[in-house]
Amino acid sequence: MRHVALFVDKLAECEHFYTQLLGMEVEWRPDEDNVYLSSGNDNLALHRVPEGREAGQLDHIGFFINDIDKIDEWFDFLKGHGIEMLTEPRTHRDGARSFYCKDPSGIRVQVIYHIPIARSDGVQIQ
Repeated sequence: MRHVALFVDKLAECEHFYTQLLGMEVEWRPDEDNVYLSSGNDNLALHRVPEGREAGQLDHIGFFINDIDKIDEWFDFLKGHGIEMLTEPRTHRDGARSFYCKDPSGIRVQVIYHIPIARSDGVQIQ
């Protein structure tokens, strides 16, 4: 597991903390409310906290898969085991492909193919 997404109320300050103090780099900023950071092996998404949520809450955890074609297979496998699916598999603007489901305790889990991570020699679920 090398991906965590957090809701934050101080997006600029959090970005500074993770980049300037902890050495992560901005990988992608799709808009003013979201920034994706990377340390090479780890990926952190910072999302401006939406109304009705509290800052500091976990948005989701992510499991990386190094083969884009396996995303749909994992979706079908988990759905077939009665796991609550939150989204259908989709391809993102940056070329990533993923879907969201819930673990039995209600934690959002993303299964994702992410190009920069797929190119590295990291841990993967198969």
